[in-house]
Amino acid sequence: MNAVLDNVAAAPAASTKSAEKIALENNKLHKRLCRLVGQAIGDFNMIEDGDKVMVCLSGGKDSYALLDILMTLRERAPINFEIVAVNLDQKQPNFPDHILPAYLKELGIPFHIENQDTYSIVKRLIPEGKTTCSLCSRLRRGILYRVADELGCNKIALGHHRDDILETFFLNMFFGGKLKGMPAKLVSDDGKHMVIRPMAYVKEEDTERYAEVKGFPIIPCDLCGSQENLQRKQIKGLMRDWEKKFPGRVENIFSSLSTVVPSHLMDRDLFGFKDIKADGQANPLGDIAFDEEPCSTPATVPGIIPLQQG
Repeated sequence: MNAVLDNVAAAPAASTKSAEKIALENNKLHKRLCRLVGQAIGDFNMIEDGDKVMVCLSGGKDSYALLDILMTLRERAPINFEIVAVNLDQKQPNFPDHILPAYLKELGIPFHIENQDTYSIVKRLIPEGKTTCSLCSRLRRGILYRVADELGCNKIALGHHRDDILETFFLNMFFGGKLKGMPAKLVSDDGKHMVIRPMAYVKEEDTERYAEVKGFPIIPCDLCGSQENLQRKQIKGLMRDWEKKFPGRVENIFSSLSTVVPSHLMDRDLFGFKDIKADGQANPLGDIAFDEEPCSTPATVPGIIPLQQG
């Protein structure tokens, strides 16, 4: 009997301890996201004093996380900047148009819902069964640029994370034949807007867990009925397989995007191959053609991170 009573008494204590552990892990996750977003903002000078940042809110986990973290950082930052959340309601069938306004009102943050029936335009112009994403993206981009002007926003913040950036890099390399990724900061194609991606250093698995912790009211991304980007899905699966078999490989690849050695590529516009000459000066970044393992770059070379072998 005493043993039974002891077990009953121990159960609440174990439950409390488990709850405390979960709370601690959740707090560490929040701190990590704030640190990574803050680091990206600082590294690329994304947000400056007096900026008005338009946060594009789709209703997905990533844009919710971006808005949440930026609101936290705004309270701590030594500079003043404004945030306005913007959602483009494209009039997709069954889109729950009440969710975002209710959520944003509860947050008490300025927001704007832009109503534009791009869904009908896309369906009218794209044949049945064809991918609609390209045209939809172009229409959405033009509308959001206009909204940024109307709201007086000089920065447009998107919720793309580290995995989005890597997937885009591999898509361009495998299917487009070019080394091109998704920049953390770049002027828009119309030359009028600064587009920033403060979540550039954040892993997707962290945004997934953070969305669960915060209980974001997620809106499904398949409302338009368009086919999933199968090529991106393949790349995502490849990256997850790499990370499972070779922990750290994906992180190394991401690091390589900011550790570029133009002289060791083949872009003649990026590096003046025609004009280089041997000047007799030793160069740690010179050719090592006669090494047995030319890809194993010594870690002592400044700024170069060796890829994991395997």
